[in-house]
Amino acid sequence: MDAAARILIVDDNEDNRFTLTRRLQKIGYRQLETAINGREALEKMMSRPFDLVLLDIMMPEVDGYQVLETVKKDVRLRHIPVIMISAADQLESVVKCIEFGAEDFLPKPFNATLLKARVSASLEKKRLRDQEEAHRIQIIAEQKRTDELLHAILPATAVRELKETGAVRPRNYEAVGILFCDIVGFTAYCDRNLPETVVGHLQALIEAFEALVERHRMEKIKTIGDAFMATSGLLRPVEAPLLTAVRCGLEMSRVAGTMAPNWEVRIGLHVGPVVAGIVGKHQFLFDVWGDTVNIAARLVEHGTPGSVVMTNAAWREIRSDCDARSLGTLNVKGKGPLELVEAFAVH
Repeated sequence: MDAAARILIVDDNEDNRFTLTRRLQKIGYRQLETAINGREALEKMMSRPFDLVLLDIMMPEVDGYQVLETVKKDVRLRHIPVIMISAADQLESVVKCIEFGAEDFLPKPFNATLLKARVSASLEKKRLRDQEEAHRIQIIAEQKRTDELLHAILPATAVRELKETGAVRPRNYEAVGILFCDIVGFTAYCDRNLPETVVGHLQALIEAFEALVERHRMEKIKTIGDAFMATSGLLRPVEAPLLTAVRCGLEMSRVAGTMAPNWEVRIGLHVGPVVAGIVGKHQFLFDVWGDTVNIAARLVEHGTPGSVVMTNAAWREIRSDCDARSLGTLNVKGKGPLELVEAFAVH
């Protein structure tokens, strides 16, 4: 028995209210309230929670039928079980009430054993329903959290494919823009500042970068330390993947300079074919591979803040839309001599 259950007794007959109150008190229920008609009952139900309502059918002003109908139509009240109070000759009306959603009925005159059994059963059913609803809400919250974690790990289109098919199929992609960005002097900055300061500033910067990537319809792939990697034209089509990445990169460099501690970043870009898919089991990751990725990653170290570095061959594809200056032929680790340019403006 739930002694803390809040029970509302609704009956226009004072003797009935008194009898039910006394018998429920003897059983052990302590939080009991009464109402003399349906209007008062509804006012009380609207103002505070109840676990059970004992409701007479025949009452002045607002009768039991009207109260029951109102309760079952109201999303705030319809979870409350209602036991109808009836005289022996009202059985047909009771059946009608149960069809409309009443939990049970109590015949007059009141039998103490039957009263205890039906009140206890109704409260137990409500407890189980409340428990089930709490479990449902918990499942929804866990599903939402899972979705949030998936979106933190995977691009949105990959999440959709994973949900629809149970997997993200590895694929070859052509003409994908690859952007790498890292922070100038980040290691020295870490040595000079508290961990909370470092993480707070880095978090703000990464969030700003993620917003820019989303605005340019690119995809964030991952962060590695202070390095940020994104793609253009991989999972979401864009008209000019490399030019889109240049625009995004220049804006990232500009925004970084406005954020504490006035970051400076280097950005390297390349465009070409890649392979993409998910690797890992317990901590899986959506990633991209290929020579295009390697070149973009190696170009970062040759950049200067405020511009983005790419090969001369890549720049020639977008030269009518992009201003750049030559860096000459430089030795790029793992690739040998390459003619590089750094773009500083997009028309």
